[in-house]
Amino acid sequence: MVRSRQHAVSVTVLIAVAAVFGAGFAAMQTALRGGLSVGAAISLRFVLGAVGLWVLLRLNRARFDRQSVLDGTVLGLLLVAIFWLQTDGLRFTTSAKSGLITSLYVPFTPVLALFLRHRVKLSHALGALLATFGLYLLVHVPGGSLWTGWNRGDVETLICAIICTFHVTWTAKFSRRSNAWVLAFVQVAVNGGVSALITGFLPAPNGFQGALTALHSQAVLLALGVMVLFVTMFGFWGMSAMQAYLSATEAAVIFSLEPVTATMIGIYWMGDQFQMVQLAGAGLIVVAMLTAELLPRLIARTRPEELAEAAD
Repeated sequence: MVRSRQHAVSVTVLIAVAAVFGAGFAAMQTALRGGLSVGAAISLRFVLGAVGLWVLLRLNRARFDRQSVLDGTVLGLLLVAIFWLQTDGLRFTTSAKSGLITSLYVPFTPVLALFLRHRVKLSHALGALLATFGLYLLVHVPGGSLWTGWNRGDVETLICAIICTFHVTWTAKFSRRSNAWVLAFVQVAVNGGVSALITGFLPAPNGFQGALTALHSQAVLLALGVMVLFVTMFGFWGMSAMQAYLSATEAAVIFSLEPVTATMIGIYWMGDQFQMVQLAGAGLIVVAMLTAELLPRLIARTRPEELAEAAD
């Protein structure tokens, strides 16, 4: 009963995390449009997020241990690459496309498994193929050449998705051996500290110049508040704490809600425009993620001896 209740709580929390992660794309783009540079937006978000997590960490009397700090540092360095690529990409692409392309880390997981010499299920390979075609439909301009429609932002976001594959995979592993509060705090603090250091050396308009002026905007302050409180503090605590109670398959399926949220907010709030073929590509990406993660469970129901393997 206790285990079932913890499982239900974990699923509920990660659904909320996926939703706020999806909303984070529009919030970050709002901050960028309001005058914050890429470096300033990332630095402020994660430094303030680290301060908030530190307070919660102390209130919960969490203790630092060597393993949690090392694991958090590795994840934090990955976050530096992820968010600089993703945030800079938002200057050139839409929040909806950014969310969908980033979500490709789910079907990209079997690619990482190949490098790690793990066996790849047929459903995962099929999901990767579907996602690749969906990505092509999403960013390709009908009637143009093969690469028409791709821009710098799409390419940066695609590289970001590849790195996200490592972050999600290692979060699932690290969360089982590290303190959740310490793991969340350290990775957020590392990203915030490194980003602030980089930004401090960047010339205008890429550094902190103009940040105070931008912060006079209510829209920028609201976007920053959403990113700090929900996307960063709640989001990374949720990942660090709840993935320990779910299989990688379950977590990946839940995180497939992220691109759906990003697309809907992008269309109805940010005014992103999508052609029907692009919407078909977006839908195909979601189908690919669900195929990669749910099909093994459906097969396992008809072949009970594979049930344990499908849950891994």
